[in-house]
Amino acid sequence: MSATQHEEFREYVAARGPALLRTAMLLTTDRTEAEDLLQAALAKTYLAWDRINDRAALDGYVRRAMVNTQISWWRRRKLEVYPTDDLPDQPVDDHTLRSELHDLLGRALGRLPERQRAAVMLRYYEDMSETEVAQILGISVGTVKSTVSRAMAKLRVDAELEHDFARTPEPKVLRIPERLERPTTG
Repeated sequence: MSATQHEEFREYVAARGPALLRTAMLLTTDRTEAEDLLQAALAKTYLAWDRINDRAALDGYVRRAMVNTQISWWRRRKLEVYPTDDLPDQPVDDHTLRSELHDLLGRALGRLPERQRAAVMLRYYEDMSETEVAQILGISVGTVKSTVSRAMAKLRVDAELEHDFARTPEPKVLRIPERLERPTTG
């Protein structure tokens, strides 16, 4: 690999590393494993760098390398786990709150207008700068700032309403049967 290609790879990793690490976190759910997974995928990408002609497809290449590596690691670990009659005494993490927050965020984002949703996703999920978001959406940087600001304000209000709704007890409903049954005597 030439010095120019080496520098190009280094710049790619510096620019896209955080977004790729988030993808690795989704695959592993553990920060340390995610870092290891990303490192392994980047090593494979580095070795194939001069064979990758379409630089626009680099994220896809790295993500595919992460998925393949994760599957390989999973298969290897699967062989290391042996069934036993004894149950472990380790407590299991409760992921319901994380799942509820994910659902809440998905519903709140779904209620945003399309442009606000796109701006928020590009800015915070893809970790793009305001300038990059402006270029992609074809709007000015000032419009990106105001759009994201309005979207975040709406998300905060939605979150407060959801939180208040979750805290209020459900009203008691009196159930009236469709027909009354007579007690049997006998």
